[in-house]
Amino acid sequence: MEPSRDDFVIAIRSAFLKKGTKQRFSLLGLLFFSILLIVLSKFNFTAINYLKSGIKEVVFRTSFIVSLPEKYISYSFHTIKEHIELYKDYNLKKEELKKIKSEKYNVNFLEAENKRLKKVLEDISSSSEEIIAKVIIDKQSPFLRSIIINKGSKNEIKKGMAVLSESYLVGKVVEVNFMTSRVLLLSDLNSKIPVTIEPGGIQSILSGNGVNDGVIQYTKDKMPINGEGVIYTSGTGGLLKSGIPIGKINHSENQKNVDFFVDFSQLRFVRILSYSEEKN
Repeated sequence: MEPSRDDFVIAIRSAFLKKGTKQRFSLLGLLFFSILLIVLSKFNFTAINYLKSGIKEVVFRTSFIVSLPEKYISYSFHTIKEHIELYKDYNLKKEELKKIKSEKYNVNFLEAENKRLKKVLEDISSSSEEIIAKVIIDKQSPFLRSIIINKGSKNEIKKGMAVLSESYLVGKVVEVNFMTSRVLLLSDLNSKIPVTIEPGGIQSILSGNGVNDGVIQYTKDKMPINGEGVIYTSGTGGLLKSGIPIGKINHSENQKNVDFFVDFSQLRFVRILSYSEEKN
């Protein structure tokens, strides 16, 4: 026990020697006060209990105050982290919303296209001679009007076939490739179609004017043409089926113009009709 006590005394003495005078006094005073408080706490003195309770209160309050910065820093860190995660989640949801809107637009487009196609299909009879085609290019110049469709010789498309939108004639096939074909519209300057004007059964030729309507040609001036006359294909020559509606007569000055039933600028799907005149 003696060597241990001597070592303890030497350690305390070394600590005092390393400190200044005021620090040595403070350390000695604190040590003395702690020993005294421990000894007196063994006795049940009211003043000592109050003092002890007060010291504990001060220690607890001090610990609380000292811990505030740490708690604030921890709270701030978690708050910033939550904000960052929330911002990332917001950007992710924003991108998902854009994707959903884009998909919605695609769905709306497909629904509209399906409705147009359904309308075309409803007008088609059970005849295997009719082929549905989609317009892929609308070729227009100041006087020429034609469209490119996605059907060709691969699909048994041939030159001269009638092209319809719903039940109305819009033109005929003039050029056939393996997978595509070119259709000359009725409004093209080079278009010449034999027609019948009803009522009256007046035979004539319908020509395009290079704009958006047609012109009746090669009729006798004395032949009365009703202002409400309807133009049909006559079937002359056996290239086009007779009775396909085209448009209505619209008298303009000295010309007999024809307003087509179809707006050629809005063509999306067309029907190609194969017709051959039966011979007895």
